Amino acid sequence: MRAISSSQVLNHGFSSTPIRRPSYGFSGVSFPRKLFVCKANSVEFKADGSASFTTVPPTLLAAEKEEAKAVLTLFLRKQGLSNAASTRTINKADHFIAHLISKLHSIHKSRYLVGRELTTLEIRNSLIPYLESLLEEHGNILVDVVEKFPHPPNKETPTAPATPTTTKMTMTMTTNAPELINTKKLRAIARMSNTGSKSNLPPHVPYLIDLGMDHEQIKDITRRFPAFAYYNLDRKIRPVVDFLLELGVLRKDIPTILIKRPQLCGISLSENLIPMMAYLEELGVDKKQWAKVIYRFPALLTYSRHKVKVTVDFCSELGLSSKSIGKVLTRCPHIISYSVDDKLRPTAAYFCSLGIDVGSLLKRCPQTFGLSIEANLKPITEFFLERGFTLGEVATMVSRYGALYTFSLVENLLPKWEFFQTLDYPNSELVKFPQFFGYSLEERVKPRYKIVKDCGVKLGLNQFLSCSEKEFHKLLEKKLKRMCDDGAECGEVSEVGSALFETGL
Repeated sequence: MRAISSSQVLNHGFSSTPIRRPSYGFSGVSFPRKLFVCKANSVEFKADGSASFTTVPPTLLAAEKEEAKAVLTLFLRKQGLSNAASTRTINKADHFIAHLISKLHSIHKSRYLVGRELTTLEIRNSLIPYLESLLEEHGNILVDVVEKFPHPPNKETPTAPATPTTTKMTMTMTTNAPELINTKKLRAIARMSNTGSKSNLPPHVPYLIDLGMDHEQIKDITRRFPAFAYYNLDRKIRPVVDFLLELGVLRKDIPTILIKRPQLCGISLSENLIPMMAYLEELGVDKKQWAKVIYRFPALLTYSRHKVKVTVDFCSELGLSSKSIGKVLTRCPHIISYSVDDKLRPTAAYFCSLGIDVGSLLKRCPQTFGLSIEANLKPITEFFLERGFTLGEVATMVSRYGALYTFSLVENLLPKWEFFQTLDYPNSELVKFPQFFGYSLEERVKPRYKIVKDCGVKLGLNQFLSCSEKEFHKLLEKKLKRMCDDGAECGEVSEVGSALFETGL
């Protein structure tokens, strides 16, 4: 087979070389067999229909296989198979699981090209419709199709006498796709609903309620993530909760974490969660801050090392040291969820076009990189340009106060700008002290400016806003004393200022 160079991959992104294959007699749904190579991985189909993943990172491939197994298991159970029957089928479905992974790579080939990891939702949204199409075509012999892939049984071959399980599965196959998906959710929700007493509920429902989670919240989790209805309390949920508590997570915060990321309970502590935490600590995440990090973004522990490394490598490209990257991941773990090529890199390019030190901005205010260029960044840039600031001045303001772009244009920047217009300061004062936009207008800016004005003294924005209340009054006292000590200026001190000075403010 002709080798494909890395330059060809980078220049063309995707190369496909069809391989001649025999027909398996499947109508309607085909099982494509081709070799494709991309930046992230490649898949080769062998003569027996199995797939060979030649350059896929092992951890990523393992995670995808587990997710594919979970999707297939839940799908079979929703068709009426018992837990034991579903497990037996999965144990015989290695080739079919590999086929499902190849389907993912084919459907999302552009994402693998740039090294993007699929989310759980994307994997399920890709595989479930495909499984439903197979069910529609093969009906009650779907289990045989899965177990004997890529050599499916002849559809004309007499099947064994119908059992309650196969009868239920045959009835289900007549359901159209939208109704089938809705039925899955309804079954899962029904399992988690109160049917009269707690004894009729899965054990993890009263357990979670005892932790402080509302029953409706539990059902909402199930609507979003039906597999949660079938998690085992003692093998999955309780160990994760106990582990979080040992890390210092407050008991009252557990419900919030599980609502944000119920998938945490489906991941192995010893094989996934703990190794991922160790890896992140090696990258510089503060081990003492795990409780805060997990509360802020519990999904962090569900990503693969490959996904994390892509983001870390990007930070390194911008010049961040290992120590700085660790601080970024600790303060803003959400950054791992941002696509490097679709979000981080374009945002960095935009800031660079303004003349901003992108690496310094990422280090000081990483949350800025999660903002939309069109909806957040450009409107704020235009806001200042339209008010007479130069592009260089805007860059200076952002460099000095990275959070500037995180404020609401309507609720924050505009009202503060309008108040600033009533003050006796030039625009350059904002360039020197853009932090002005970070202070409360009603609780700090207006009250302090009124005192400064009433005293008849002159102070820069930085002088009267950045200090504490005690320091602010000391500053005014010092300023007033200096003015009164100078006979030429003493007469310029207002009556209010003199009164304040005499009473010690």
